[in-house]
Amino acid sequence: MTIIESKITVNKPVAEVYEFLADLNNHQQLMPENIYNWSSTEDEAKFTIQNMAKLALKISSRKKNEEIVAIPSEEAPFALELKWSLSDKGDGKTVALHSISAELNMMMKMLASGPLQKLVDHQTATLKKVLEK
Repeated sequence: MTIIESKITVNKPVAEVYEFLADLNNHQQLMPENIYNWSSTEDEAKFTIQNMAKLALKISSRKKNEEIVAIPSEEAPFALELKWSLSDKGDGKTVALHSISAELNMMMKMLASGPLQKLVDHQTATLKKVLEK
């Protein structure tokens, strides 16, 4: 299992960060420009990654103010899980850890690790920007 992570501190209370992330409609704001054909509800999102794949995700679990986990709702190019783990840092600040766990063979790991790392880094940086406006 390949695990790709990115962590950031957001100057917002954990409840506010959780409420934003718990609704997949908000995740479109976190996506890079190479994501298109986005459609979503609170619990599911479908989109296309340019030159790569179509993905359909659904929330598999939520732990209030702690964690949101999404998994594919349709067949994906490889098994994966996207997780946001939140921890209250006090002083109205939240640490957000975004991780993607993916079942990648050696070839896929070489091809996908870089783009997946860029994706999680982009999403955490954008989360901070969007919530701290």
